[in-house]
Amino acid sequence: MSRLAEHYKQTVVPALMKKFNYSSPMQVPKLEKIVLNSGVRDAVNNSKAIQFVEYAMTHISGQKPVVTRAKKSIAAFKLREGLPIGVMVTMRKRRMYEFLDRLVAVALPRVRDFRGVPRKGFDGRGNYTMGIKEQIVFPEIEIDKLDTVRGLDVTFVTTAKTDEEGFELLELMGMPFRKAAGKE
Repeated sequence: MSRLAEHYKQTVVPALMKKFNYSSPMQVPKLEKIVLNSGVRDAVNNSKAIQFVEYAMTHISGQKPVVTRAKKSIAAFKLREGLPIGVMVTMRKRRMYEFLDRLVAVALPRVRDFRGVPRKGFDGRGNYTMGIKEQIVFPEIEIDKLDTVRGLDVTFVTTAKTDEEGFELLELMGMPFRKAAGKE
């Protein structure tokens, strides 16, 4: 069992039970999955671009990504139905906890001028999405094997019912949120 999964059971569950007055540990929200997603704008003109993003996602997540394809043709974007336009990976259980651990401990501190992740990425149901501007903050990636530096979206899907519960869960799991204005 990963270090973060252990931390969840021993520290996060009791803290959330106390704060939200849950009667059973089964009511405590948990992290269900983490989804990494990267849209590749230049995939329309450059068919190799998807391969570079696939390489990066494979090394970041430790599993093979799925290529997402266009659902509709859009002439203004020179987009045809079925054309590859992005790459995504869904991580669960052990891989998910290992990724979160690496994200919080290694990747985010390497971001330039990092002051914490924004608090406004919640969707109203306890799930959180954030963007990373450069995938090279992950040490697994060799810059020489990329064509250009791209970003990716990271979505944390939780079983929380509200944003407040989701925020508390992620904060207790080690997510470095920005300090709220006036509380410094």
